[in-house]
Amino acid sequence: MKQTILLTGASGGFGRLATTALLARGHRVVATVRDPAGRNATQAKALEAEGATVVEMDVSDDDSVERGVRQAVHALGGRLDVVVNNAGVGVHGLQEAFTSADWQRLFDINVLGVARVNRAALPTMHAQRSGLLMHVSSLLGRVVMPFYGPYNASKWALEALAENYRVELAPVGIDSVIVEPGGFNTAFSSHLMPPSDAGREAAYGEFARQPELALKGFIAMVDATPAQDPRCVAEAIADLVDRPAGQRPFRTPVDFLGMANAISPYNQQLESLHRGLYDGMGIGALLDRNPRT
Repeated sequence: MKQTILLTGASGGFGRLATTALLARGHRVVATVRDPAGRNATQAKALEAEGATVVEMDVSDDDSVERGVRQAVHALGGRLDVVVNNAGVGVHGLQEAFTSADWQRLFDINVLGVARVNRAALPTMHAQRSGLLMHVSSLLGRVVMPFYGPYNASKWALEALAENYRVELAPVGIDSVIVEPGGFNTAFSSHLMPPSDAGREAAYGEFARQPELALKGFIAMVDATPAQDPRCVAEAIADLVDRPAGQRPFRTPVDFLGMANAISPYNQQLESLHRGLYDGMGIGALLDRNPRT
């Protein structure tokens, strides 16, 4: 069944690839970008050439999100089947060196941005009594790795946000799912936000060089692993869209460097923990709409 889809952060990385994958399967896609008439004009024209409808949206701005969702719903003929929350920003560096303003900027995009988009989209889905909220998280939303501290925290928060939507929206027929990519060498990794207070690094001595060395090592590892292709994340997103409502796995790790093998049992154990708690409280049915991990 062909779906009407709103996808945020479509100018590059997973968003650009997912838009291509979804269009190739015949879905109608509204792709959001910031400043489509300016700095992202080339990307916007390329998306339109593929068949996407481009709408301007800055997920960190309430008015921009409300306006963008209204435009998307109108462009899609009044229906909105799927929201893919892909827009996000990454960071890299010693956690202490990130200022409160750095943290606020990151959370405003990675967490509050998702909350804004979902709130703007949900009235349409409620009227339909159906819909899918998809959240592009990260395996770093499940485990902590050094030098990604604020990003780790934002993705852990995103996972909780999606978990709550999962159970609260189940009774009204709306799915909430998570995609958990591992590390891929996309445009995302080339735009990682550095900490603003580099002066804090002096206290770490030689260890202050480790973030840069670790990032170079990671990129080399990905480059040496052809299977770690970001198009696999795009196809995972498209596969979830194509699954029947109520039968989509809640969490979908995507990684070929070995992390997914370690994370999947963790996800399954958390699912069992939730099942025990919810069954004990008499609300286990809330977990049945997206039962697998």
